[in-house]
Amino acid sequence: MIIDTHTHERTFSGDSKMNLLEIVEEAKKKGLDGICITDHDQMGLQKYAAKVAKEQNFPIFVGVEYLSCEGDIVAFGIDKLPQPHMMAQEFIDYVTAQGGVCISAHPYRANSRGLGDELFHLKNIIGIEVLNGSNTPEENRRAMETCKKLGLKPFGAGDAHTTAHIGRYATEIPGTFTTVEELVEAIKTQECRAVYLSGYRPLEW
Repeated sequence: MIIDTHTHERTFSGDSKMNLLEIVEEAKKKGLDGICITDHDQMGLQKYAAKVAKEQNFPIFVGVEYLSCEGDIVAFGIDKLPQPHMMAQEFIDYVTAQGGVCISAHPYRANSRGLGDELFHLKNIIGIEVLNGSNTPEENRRAMETCKKLGLKPFGAGDAHTTAHIGRYATEIPGTFTTVEELVEAIKTQECRAVYLSGYRPLEW
């Protein structure tokens, strides 16, 4: 499946311009097989997303983009959020204890919200966004270099706040899955590959 693993919906991410139906419609147009909603420090869309996913016959996976003290982390597989602004390792440990997975979001973005070289000191983070639709090519290149050095899984994501960025980059994960639990298991056990959709040039590493 090809999934955009980082998308914001306007109900709980005030910087997003999209509602969930618009997101699903655009994701289908782009040829995606599923979409992840990762709102800023919120998971309130879970019940509504499950309803829309059934009605639209389109997988929607609700995770979170959590702002730790060191930077943003995308997580899947937790039932509720811990206290805000934990240390990165504390949050990763919290997610791991529940069987979930953590991905470093845009680690080298020049807005002080990425984990950056802190990644070399963290344990149990499973992957890194090496292609992020809101990053510069250089920021993505640095992320790929760190991902290779650490032997982590590479993820692609639109980090969309408008429909234009949905699926700009995405992640290819073998298999078919419809629930967050199945997504988490696939991320853990399958090879993940950051991909670009038609109309976007790949980066040369």
